[in-house]
Amino acid sequence: MTTDRPVLGILLMLGFCLAAPLGDALAKLLGASMGVAQLVAIRMGLQVLLLTPVMVFLAIPIVMSGRDLRLSAVRALLHMAGIGLMFLSLRYLPLADAVAIAFVMPFIMLLLGYYILGEEVGRRRILACCVGFVGTCMVMQPSFAEVGWPALLPVGVAFVFAFFMLVTRQLARSADPIALQMVSGLFACAILVPLLPLLNGAPGFQLVWPDGWNWALLLAMGSLGTAAHLLMTWALRFAPSATLAPMQYLEIPVAALLGWLIFRDFPDGLALAGIAVTIGAGLYIIYREHLDGRSAPPEPHQAPPAAE
Repeated sequence: MTTDRPVLGILLMLGFCLAAPLGDALAKLLGASMGVAQLVAIRMGLQVLLLTPVMVFLAIPIVMSGRDLRLSAVRALLHMAGIGLMFLSLRYLPLADAVAIAFVMPFIMLLLGYYILGEEVGRRRILACCVGFVGTCMVMQPSFAEVGWPALLPVGVAFVFAFFMLVTRQLARSADPIALQMVSGLFACAILVPLLPLLNGAPGFQLVWPDGWNWALLLAMGSLGTAAHLLMTWALRFAPSATLAPMQYLEIPVAALLGWLIFRDFPDGLALAGIAVTIGAGLYIIYREHLDGRSAPPEPHQAPPAAE
């Protein structure tokens, strides 16, 4: 069993909080000239290429029962849908707004855990969910007034990834997390690679041959997306999720900074207040779960929910 090294875990989680929004920023840049399906296919294909040497080096086998394989297929479809919706939302919304709105996912997960898995959820956490949703609506309102229905796309991301995390929970005890990422990439490639030429020209399926600069951006985007998940996985080997979960909200200010540096977008007014409310509600839920966890038997380290 790995000995806790919280400082190392925190440093790895900081790397995740930098890599994930930077990968989203690159996807936003690429989305101006490439179809969403092509971006998702390249993102998942690079994931397979980058994880192959990791799996060989660590001698991680891809051996699953029929049940786990079926759940992995569902997980892969949800993974593709979540990434695709996020990439699509970045065509219309500022980076920080899209990331902040997608952070309604922890609240959705809490409610799904209550209604689907029968998990215990106290009144205080239900109230925090409501407050967090109000904060999300505050972030959405200026974007909705400007671009209309695409402002709802990050909410779709949140719902898809909430179900993604529920399926992942069912697989967590029997499947290696790196192997799960590999399987997601393989399923995605098996689905998207044949579909892309067949649906070329349909909305979202346009095929574009990248130029030299775009190839570099694509490689960086795929590398950052894959590295982000690996950093989170490795962080949880050295520090408990109760320590790392609050840090994930650093993605929002990092996304705001990147949005300002790259796109000259920065949330202000109602959106900025909504971000503060969303972060506050999310941190309160984490705090309540931490208090409940102190009185419960210790569990293996598990990943906090991620938007991507």
